[in-house]
Amino acid sequence: MDDPSPISDSSRAARWLGRAADARVLVVGDVMLDRYLTGAVDRISPEAPVPVLRVEAEHAAPGGAANVAAGIAALGAACDLVSVVGADVDAEELTTLLGRSAGVRLDLLQDPERPTTVKTRVLARHQQMLRVDRESTGPLPKSVRERVKRHVLDRLEEASAVALVDYDKGVLGADWVAEILDAAGRRGVPAVVDPKLRNFFSFRGAFLFKPNGRELAAAIGAERPPRDPVELAAVRERLGCRHLLVTLGERGMTLLAEGASTLRHIPSRAREVYDVSGAGDTVTAVLAVLLGAGADVGEAAVLANVAAGVEVSHLGAVPVRVEELLAAVQELNEGPAAPGAPRGG
Repeated sequence: MDDPSPISDSSRAARWLGRAADARVLVVGDVMLDRYLTGAVDRISPEAPVPVLRVEAEHAAPGGAANVAAGIAALGAACDLVSVVGADVDAEELTTLLGRSAGVRLDLLQDPERPTTVKTRVLARHQQMLRVDRESTGPLPKSVRERVKRHVLDRLEEASAVALVDYDKGVLGADWVAEILDAAGRRGVPAVVDPKLRNFFSFRGAFLFKPNGRELAAAIGAERPPRDPVELAAVRERLGCRHLLVTLGERGMTLLAEGASTLRHIPSRAREVYDVSGAGDTVTAVLAVLLGAGADVGEAAVLANVAAGVEVSHLGAVPVRVEELLAAVQELNEGPAAPGAPRGG
């Protein structure tokens, strides 16, 4: 059923976000460097029937699990990031960018046999024309995998939540993620899983499993994601998770919580959509921080949904700040203030 209630009131949202400073989230998964080339197109190439972009600006930002870590830091929580990069200048640039996020402790292990994943987006004004990926998607060598696992188990000792962020680049292997989830479960540390198709059913024991609707449908061989609570309960049982949260883009999210017999649909809260890249990472970051701070899964999902609405109003993957999230909650509860009018607090 649709959630007809207003967003978690501003005072509750402020209280939970104020507790973010008490959370330490362990993020494990595929990091990448997102590059953006933006400019204008005013002619067609004489060499081939393709547009010519006149580059006016370019910048780079953390992507994938690195974007989740940056999002966690933007909310005021501490973060440990464990991943694998290449021995290249892109890894150096990514490390420098992450160094600007206060509270992120990096365990970026080098594998000289694989490049750091780089996604380059070419945009004419706000329209994406092309994306170029440089990556390796094969499994990690055993020696690197064992180093990753040791770092994860060490950092887990201090974690109040875990986020496993899978982009199918090989860091999260099906042969060892169960060990991490089991260790988190024994310690009572909630684990949020953001899956991709290849390892979809390898994350048994997750506290919260967060696929998007397209991934879920593909994983179970359906044309569309299930909408019936009985169907979703069967999927949750197969996944071996406690809570199942399906993100549906402009249609919001559907939550099937542990012990619930009905679905909770959380409508989208986006006001303007400029760029959806990074929205899923934002949801993962907010969920992990709030669960690590002690929020219940329903409250965390509602606030994560609001945060996604804020994130898509930015161009590119941009971490959502606490002030932006609280302002969005207040606006959704009270309506936008008139120009010059004071905002309630």
